[in-house]
Amino acid sequence: MTPDVWMILAFAGLLIAGVPVAFSLALSGAVGIVIGLSPDMLATLGTNTYNSIAKYPLIAIPLFILTGLIFERSGVALRLVRFAQALIGPRHGGLALVAVLVCMIMGGMSGSGPADAAAVAMVMLPSMTKAGYPKPFSATLIAASASTAILIPPSVALILYSIVVPGVDLRALFAAGLFPGILAGLALLVPAMIVSKRYGWEGGTPVEGAEQLSVRTTFKQAIPALFAPVLILGGLRSGLFTPTEAAVVAVAYGALVGLFLTKELSLRDLWELLGEAAIISGVVMLIISLAGIFAWAGTMLGTFRHLAEWIISLTDNGVLLLILVMLAVLVAGMLLDAISIYLIMMPILIPVMQHFEWNPVWFGILLAMNIAIGQFTPPVAVNLMVTTEVAKIRLEHTIGWALLFVIAMGCALALVAIFPGIALWLPTVLGYNV
Repeated sequence: MTPDVWMILAFAGLLIAGVPVAFSLALSGAVGIVIGLSPDMLATLGTNTYNSIAKYPLIAIPLFILTGLIFERSGVALRLVRFAQALIGPRHGGLALVAVLVCMIMGGMSGSGPADAAAVAMVMLPSMTKAGYPKPFSATLIAASASTAILIPPSVALILYSIVVPGVDLRALFAAGLFPGILAGLALLVPAMIVSKRYGWEGGTPVEGAEQLSVRTTFKQAIPALFAPVLILGGLRSGLFTPTEAAVVAVAYGALVGLFLTKELSLRDLWELLGEAAIISGVVMLIISLAGIFAWAGTMLGTFRHLAEWIISLTDNGVLLLILVMLAVLVAGMLLDAISIYLIMMPILIPVMQHFEWNPVWFGILLAMNIAIGQFTPPVAVNLMVTTEVAKIRLEHTIGWALLFVIAMGCALALVAIFPGIALWLPTVLGYNV
């Protein structure tokens, strides 16, 4: 067997053995280096891990993670829920509509699906249960809606994609993700409303503490939360700050909102959140850094080139190959997190994308939508793990509902694939390089 085959087999074997993805990538990369190059080349491990994370745009990832944690602790989700419910009013499926809308707005602050799912589930699940919604349905709907966070800017996944794929403008990616993210949310809303009406689930039970509140009152309370996405996207569009600087602004704004407006965040809480964000960011950066070993070994051995050539040789039909790629990413999304998928698959898919001349911005949005579906598709569904833990139910109880929402978001994905303008229109109008 060739060295690159040994490297791939080592990676697969380590994953099956239960070794964490980060260490599986590093160890299999080391196997490839020893067998295919030279044991002396192991001296490059330190350089490769450093080079993988020594990239300025990566600064935005821990900052947006911190932003999501701050808004979650600041009571922002509750205020958004109160405003959305006052706006929609009592009706069948009302709380389902509230859950989807709030997840989408929260996604415009955190850029992280699990953080979005946790914040909304803590507020919405008790109220939805009291209103007659089954816990498996509620947990799955919130998990699916929270997955739009990796599409609606700012998105941690799109930040990583812009780093892995050379020459892609992050501002164009952020703009391209907006309408597909909204489309995905609407696609989830349609079956949620139909099912709610069919089973007569009443959405008129007020969220705790929101009784007798008018639209005007709840809107005033929600203004700080509603202004956050406007601040971030408006600053990017005006050129006032870069995407990385936008993350700093988002953290500062979230801290001011929590400390002085909602007053639900203390300095001690902020200190704890800094530590929590550091732990989460450390895990993310560890995966990125150790994946650098795998990427360097795969490049030197020609592994990625060989795999790309094999994929291209499957068919000359670009449409058929795009469908196969999307299915492969969907399966990967069921088993791995978004960061790992980008780091493992993009070195293989970049040559394929270039061969068929797929627009890299459009292709990045398709990948993000596919990975979003994976976030609520068992067996490994990070968003569902969060919401089922809050709901105190087993993951397998949600499979039926998950399949319904997978089909719904799959339809949205198909529309973006068939009509690239859904993703590319806004960045083109804004003058970004697509």
